[in-house]
Amino acid sequence: MDAVGERRESRAGDCTSKKRRRPDEKLSRLIYLPSRILPLRTATCNPLAEGKTVLLAVYAAAVAGIILSTLLILSSVYTSSPTAGTGDGGNGKSIHLVGTSFLSSSSPPSTSPPLPSPSPNVTRTIKLQREPLDMFTRAVWDVPVSSKMPDLKLFQLTKEMVKHRAKDNFIFVTFGNHAFLDFILNWVKHLTDLNLFNILVGAMDTKLLEALYWKGIPVFDMGSKMIAEDIGWGSSKFHKLGRDKALLINAFLPFGYEFILCDTDMVWLKNPLPYFARFPEADILTSSDQLRPTTTDDSLEVWQNVYDAYNIGMFHWRPTDSAKRLAKEWKDILLGDDKKWDQAAFNDLVRQDLGPSLEGESGLFYAYNGTLKLGILPASIFCSGHTYFVQSMPQQLKLEPYAVHATFQFVDANAKRHRLREAMLFYDQPAYYDTPGGFLSFKPGIPKSLLLDGPHTLQSHFSLVNYQLRQIRTALAVASLLNRTLVMPRLWCRFERMWFAHPGILEGTMTKQPFVCPMDQLFEIHTMVRGLSEEEFGPQIHFREYSFLQNPSMPKHVKESLLNVQLCDAHSKGCNISNETTSRGFIQFPRNSTEQMYMQVFSQYKDIKVLHFSSMANAFKGFSDEAREAKFRSRVKRYVGKWCCLENRDLGHVYYDMYWDEKPGWKPEPPRTNEDDYPPWD
Repeated sequence: MDAVGERRESRAGDCTSKKRRRPDEKLSRLIYLPSRILPLRTATCNPLAEGKTVLLAVYAAAVAGIILSTLLILSSVYTSSPTAGTGDGGNGKSIHLVGTSFLSSSSPPSTSPPLPSPSPNVTRTIKLQREPLDMFTRAVWDVPVSSKMPDLKLFQLTKEMVKHRAKDNFIFVTFGNHAFLDFILNWVKHLTDLNLFNILVGAMDTKLLEALYWKGIPVFDMGSKMIAEDIGWGSSKFHKLGRDKALLINAFLPFGYEFILCDTDMVWLKNPLPYFARFPEADILTSSDQLRPTTTDDSLEVWQNVYDAYNIGMFHWRPTDSAKRLAKEWKDILLGDDKKWDQAAFNDLVRQDLGPSLEGESGLFYAYNGTLKLGILPASIFCSGHTYFVQSMPQQLKLEPYAVHATFQFVDANAKRHRLREAMLFYDQPAYYDTPGGFLSFKPGIPKSLLLDGPHTLQSHFSLVNYQLRQIRTALAVASLLNRTLVMPRLWCRFERMWFAHPGILEGTMTKQPFVCPMDQLFEIHTMVRGLSEEEFGPQIHFREYSFLQNPSMPKHVKESLLNVQLCDAHSKGCNISNETTSRGFIQFPRNSTEQMYMQVFSQYKDIKVLHFSSMANAFKGFSDEAREAKFRSRVKRYVGKWCCLENRDLGHVYYDMYWDEKPGWKPEPPRTNEDDYPPWD
């Protein structure tokens, strides 16, 4: 045993004879420090000198530990508390929330996510990390941690709920059913991109309510018990939606907040709050279906010159007595007649007593019963589907639009969605931009004469459209053959489509001829989207909007995986396919190639994301299987719609025909009798 060991043994021997435990021994066992636990010394050989020193050290360590623990607890409480109060509309980040993309799954997590990793040397108390009592203090897009859906009673609309979400006494509101989930997410995304988070969404069915809750969208239950499917215009469910809108307005007004109520098929492009603030006297500011500009700047419409309907898909309310009286009478009318269209009833009430203008040059005027102060938002910057997508009014007037509402389109929500996609105003899931089979695009060739020569007539319009249809027909066949998604070309029209007789272009509008026409003016998009029986009509052919490849959401790896296909005459000297051309990003491919030739060549390029053809003129000879050819023809014939409508004719519409060129002497003639009124495929 060395000297040190002897000294340790000696001290241990001396101390073991003392059985007495120090008063601070129990306390010293409980002291916790981040770096270590204080060593427990239960014996000392000098109870007066050494013991006093140790006791002071223990007490000092205890005090330090208590102070440090207090600081840690306070830190944990601070970081665990909800940060979104009434001041910012709930936009702060809370530690108990997990951020998510609005495009991610709407289902609740199958298991509770792990708790956030603590910072170094920080201890958090688990019971402090809990869901807030009020879910509406969460930031928009922050999803709940808990995998359990709260009681539906918590989603009832209350003043307290609005208070949590409102900012500067203002809130944006929309509502709908589950069929419009993607529209609602798009609406919210555009607002939050503008740093506007004072948002509430009304759910007309439980399926939508749950989906929005799991995506972190502030949602309330409208108690509508609406079906989750699409609602056809004019149906009983459509009229119920209108009644629910009036009920919702009557529910909001007593809360004392300004709000703008929107349909889900509109998007915000610019913060409108400074614009609304310019008209503090207004009870209501409403959009309209006005197609002819009454002003060329950002002033309110000249109300005396507005003859089209006030559109209630986008209108701003202040909680004034006049607004409340109007809302109540409007609600009572709709509840008394379940077939009454909400917009028609609103217009009837507001227009029963128009004028005079308010003093000054605000553009406001008296309406309804002579007490309501109303303003009509300019259609050039609070755009309809016509002023934005057809007339391009903001661009022509060099104005910056605040919003666009997908009205003045045909058929159903599929066309609305496609119009927004064409304008790159619709947020889609990532899979939309990268399909397994890849894409096919082509450069449409249109002679200048078809665009500009001669007068704009029904004949010149159909000549222009038919020339494009023939190329699209071939492109659809090639896309079907190669199992690729077709990127539609930009479409040009001379005449626009409406649902009533007109001279080709609505008089007084700013529509130029020719113009880029939305796809739903020519094609039955709902038929193309919903799909036809593959047994009867062959394989489904998927498609994308003409602006698809220019969309900022397009992944880089898709855009860069491109093969240009240069069509050439089969007997020309330079028309050959070689690895040399492929290495430079393009190949040459003979016109009028057979199905076998397509499969032989392009099976080598299955991993290429985009095949871009220089043209579709005579690009494909046709399917070798007669049965498949017949099914394809039956399918694409149903893809096109009709133009409407000639003036002074009982039957003024003309059907588009995908195979017009196979009918010698074909002319765009409307049906002569009801017996003649049938589409080309019947």
